[in-house]
Amino acid sequence: MKHGLIQAVETCLAFARDLTERHPKRITAVVAALLVGGTGATFAVANLAPDAADLPVRTVVESIPLQLVLPETTLSALPATPLYRSELTRSTDTADSLLKRLGVFDPAAAAFLRTNSQVQQVLLGRAGRNVTVEVDGQQSLLSLTARWSPMDDGTFKRLSIRKQGTDFTAQLETLPLVASTRLGGGVIQTSLFAATDDARLPDAIAVQLAEIFSGDIDFHRALRKGDRFSVVYETLEGDGEPLRSGRVLSAEFVNAGKAHQAMWFREPTAAEASKGGYYTLDGDSLRRAFLASPMEFSRVSSGFKMRFHPILQKWRAHLGVDYAAATGTPVRTVGDGVVDFAGVQNGFGNVVMVKHRNNQTTVYAHLSRIAVKKGQAVSQGQNIGAVGSTGWATGPHLHFEFRVNGVHHDPLTIARQSESIPVTASAKPLFDKAAAQVRAQLSAAAQVSLASAE
Repeated sequence: MKHGLIQAVETCLAFARDLTERHPKRITAVVAALLVGGTGATFAVANLAPDAADLPVRTVVESIPLQLVLPETTLSALPATPLYRSELTRSTDTADSLLKRLGVFDPAAAAFLRTNSQVQQVLLGRAGRNVTVEVDGQQSLLSLTARWSPMDDGTFKRLSIRKQGTDFTAQLETLPLVASTRLGGGVIQTSLFAATDDARLPDAIAVQLAEIFSGDIDFHRALRKGDRFSVVYETLEGDGEPLRSGRVLSAEFVNAGKAHQAMWFREPTAAEASKGGYYTLDGDSLRRAFLASPMEFSRVSSGFKMRFHPILQKWRAHLGVDYAAATGTPVRTVGDGVVDFAGVQNGFGNVVMVKHRNNQTTVYAHLSRIAVKKGQAVSQGQNIGAVGSTGWATGPHLHFEFRVNGVHHDPLTIARQSESIPVTASAKPLFDKAAAQVRAQLSAAAQVSLASAE
């Protein structure tokens, strides 16, 4: 009996081997069907088919016709999608040139722009307006919107031109600007403006940076390759479009390895309610008795360097500082004082001398014009004249001197040593809380600066 059972099993196995060799796919399919079918049995599954690598490979190529069913709709019947384009206006713009640059080909729209009084007054020939147009598939004008912020009063103007049937309408509105906060940073390679251009920061922010740290850094003379900066600033927007730069809220500038930090803070007391200023993160005011430079930092003046004196054939730095700049560049007094002399002197040409306290005097020479008179009181940053080439000068530049008891001193050293006013004791807790937030912001902005350097 036992022997017969063994023989029967061996016969079944032989049959299975034969069936597997002849129909491996069918065997696999049957086993899979049993597993999926839920027969209630338990299986120990093994691969009954031979190794796929050992099977012969046969490629079958069969052509299958494709039938592409298109909807019974032509492209011309599809709804047109409006297109939008934006440009900044130019002072030379006419109705036709502006529309052409915006890709609008619409004689009726051009005629409306030429004849509408509001368009003539506020758009055509006015540079710097942000203009967006909406056109249809035939490049005809559907709408035109112009936005600009003419004054620093927290508002912007919006001119809206809309197509109504076959005619156009125009509406001029005054709306509030919305402030948003942005981070930026960069590394000096050649100049501050080149670095801010690379970082896509507005010129107004670069100028503010130079003004904020003007008591510590002479941006005309003291910048070094590898200096870096981080800045947190406001952008003022109209309808989500950036229209003007706001205030720098906080900044860090590393010059010659030394870090200078600043934050904007307004005293909460009634007496200081309308004032605000920049402070170090320790609470010391950055407004000092003297500025480091008698010229406001600008894109025009930033590219000039101190030059060899062409007449005296020697460097003039030991007698003061020479700032080469274009004729007409504004000159400002570096500190409060009284005009001691305003006129012409041999060598200096047109010159202004301002007397400050503690026997300190500043000299501004080779001016093309003088804007003050002897005996006039002047305040820090006030315009007193313009760069020129009068006196012993063969090219336009400003000769600046800082004298203490008649002895010449380095203006930057004097500016750094001048006193500053700290935050009041009552405002210090609020200031410290704000400074902690500023440190976190500057840390984030510093990452932007490092990323731009890589």
